[in-house]
Amino acid sequence: MKKNYSICVLDAFTSNPGDLSWDALRQFGELQVYERSPEEKVIERAKDADILLTNKVILDEDLIKKLPRLKYIGVLATGYNVVDIHAAKAHNIVVTNIPAYSTDSVAQMVFAHVLNIYNQVQYHAQEVKKGRWSGCRDFSFFDKPLMELKGKTMGIVGLGRIGMATAQLALAFGMEVIALTSKTKDDLPAGISPVSEDELFRKSDVLSLHCPLTPENKGFVQKEKLALMKTGAILVNLSRGPLVNEEDLAWALNNDRLYAAAVDVLSKEPPCSDNPLLAAKNCYITPHIAWATKEARARLIAQAVENVRAFVEGHPINRID
Repeated sequence: MKKNYSICVLDAFTSNPGDLSWDALRQFGELQVYERSPEEKVIERAKDADILLTNKVILDEDLIKKLPRLKYIGVLATGYNVVDIHAAKAHNIVVTNIPAYSTDSVAQMVFAHVLNIYNQVQYHAQEVKKGRWSGCRDFSFFDKPLMELKGKTMGIVGLGRIGMATAQLALAFGMEVIALTSKTKDDLPAGISPVSEDELFRKSDVLSLHCPLTPENKGFVQKEKLALMKTGAILVNLSRGPLVNEEDLAWALNNDRLYAAAVDVLSKEPPCSDNPLLAAKNCYITPHIAWATKEARARLIAQAVENVRAFVEGHPINRID
């Protein structure tokens, strides 16, 4: 096995802000790790690399043409739209991704959001800190609705790994589960029913998105579909920001057409200050962290190492080229 590869990690910080290690990559050669790589620095840092690892740094056709030594691109994520796959293939560059590393973490985050909304955990904890419980005449106080999940309907768009893990958690809470999926009833576990798109929007008390972004479904959650939903329903998007028309979602929230929304992804990240969801009523936004538990990031780095190992040994795995 050749061990003198030049390896460069272009944007290491989000995957590993310092609590994990990239050192396992050193067994394959010389390693350079950069926390972040601004566009004007990418060619300088990548020009001598045989192996490049990237999370969000874009490797387009023009840049790939300028990297004649490059033999391998490892995407430090499941989605791989940051790489021009056709250009990589034309230059005989192997491209891999990291599948399924964050399944349990993302499914867990769905219910972190849902339970926060149903039980108003954050709100009441903040009110206690303000002294409202200390000054209360009763042993308990609550001034926002508190609800149970049992018996409610969980709608899921997409039953891949994350969608299925979310469905199993919903079943454990005693929810009914319906899904927009290409799978038939016979293909699905007990308790999960396939439905049409309109039926999904109409029936869901909680609607969670778990599908890849395609040209066909970009912005498909828009005013017409949101208007079908129950006024007490919740929309959850931990998948891809552009699946949702953000202006329409803000309209639905601000006009009480929807009870709440929980989103971990936005159409532009970081968001512009005028993103309508930032000021929308009952919109709970987290900064794209559903994937980022330490356990998930450790799996990501471990799989990245195994992807590189397989490449240098001549039998690449998790190829997307």
